[in-house]
Amino acid sequence: MSNDKMITSAARRFLKLGGLAGRVGASVVTNQALDLVRSGPTRKLRQTENLVRNALRIVETLGELKGAAMKVGQMLSLHEGLLPPEVAEVLRSLQKEAPRVPAEVMEFEVRGGLSNFDELFESFDFEAFAAASIGQVHRARMRDGGEVAVKVQYPLIDEIVKADLKNLKTVMKQLVALFTDVDFEPLWGELKKGLLAEIDYLHEAESIRRMTALHADVAEIVIPRVVSEATARNVLTMEFVDGIPATTACSDRYPAELRDRWGRVLSEFQMRGLLEHRLVHADPNMANFAFLDDGRVVVYDFGCVKEVPADLARAYADAFVAVIEDRVADLPAIFAGIGLSRIDGSPIPVELIAPYIELIAEVFREDPPYTFGEGNDEIYREIVRLGFDHWEEKTNLLFPEDVIFINRSLSGHFGNLSRLGATGPWRELVLKYAASAALP
Repeated sequence: MSNDKMITSAARRFLKLGGLAGRVGASVVTNQALDLVRSGPTRKLRQTENLVRNALRIVETLGELKGAAMKVGQMLSLHEGLLPPEVAEVLRSLQKEAPRVPAEVMEFEVRGGLSNFDELFESFDFEAFAAASIGQVHRARMRDGGEVAVKVQYPLIDEIVKADLKNLKTVMKQLVALFTDVDFEPLWGELKKGLLAEIDYLHEAESIRRMTALHADVAEIVIPRVVSEATARNVLTMEFVDGIPATTACSDRYPAELRDRWGRVLSEFQMRGLLEHRLVHADPNMANFAFLDDGRVVVYDFGCVKEVPADLARAYADAFVAVIEDRVADLPAIFAGIGLSRIDGSPIPVELIAPYIELIAEVFREDPPYTFGEGNDEIYREIVRLGFDHWEEKTNLLFPEDVIFINRSLSGHFGNLSRLGATGPWRELVLKYAASAALP
């Protein structure tokens, strides 16, 4: 999509989504039929080509529709092990910058959201600085001279998201079912709650204030301040804090020592949120972070923030410690305590857990400290591979919504550390915050 108008008609959006499911479904069925007469190597090559081709179809349609459709695609791409790696890789392109909406359209939106617009701003660039699934970011200057970043929602996005939710569940369930047998219901519950929260910028502003207060004494984390007088349900204004974008920060342009420090700051941010504050920044898209050359990390987007119940935080802490202390046999009972079990309620067998723990335990080794992304079979991809090797067993597991949400965040965090190639004292760091979770 270029600078054309967004597709806002509920009927047209449903037809787009339904047509997508039909095209992908027909392609999958045709490919399965042809597999019957293909040789082994040819079959594998054609299966991969077909997966990528269908993923590109999904990305093209969801990117054009923006709103809930695009956001769901982004969220699904972060659930490692849910979809074939070829599909997840292409879906990850939805995490990149979205096509922009014309300046005159966004000017109408921001003026509609802020009735005193001319009194607030000295200047406002209506050409987008960045674009995403439900809105765009614009540079502006307040009357007091302060430089700000202004997130403005796309026209009618709240209505679009709510309308999409009625149709999207059926269509996305069909699409996911083409690639996996995983239970879609708890996954959909998570996606729906997250989407409804993200279209309310007043809710996000409050999340930013809460996170800012919790990190008041944490110098390594920079959270842009909310400009309350220039914030409404569809407009969120924050001080402008520039930084090194993730794509640049993860490159060899910066020394390993600095990337290690950024990795440690990100890890502490994650563990502190999960185990100490029990308030998790649950959108691990690397584009939501920027990096400073003194080692600090800027966190931009708080549209997806997750409250963690105290008993769940303690269970995660217990699980981390059990892994570090090589007490794999204790894990089924720990998991069962938070509702993670077989569908019939029986504990998850140790044999199913052990291969994952063997991999994760490497992260917590003391000497030499683990480097994310090291070797040809680094942990992030190996965990995904294990997920596919044990696909049938995974469909017999019951995952509470809270667990799905947190696991997505942890999985994305592992991916971010892998992109940085970070080395660090992960064992020491996790034990530090696990002790916090044990406190009443």
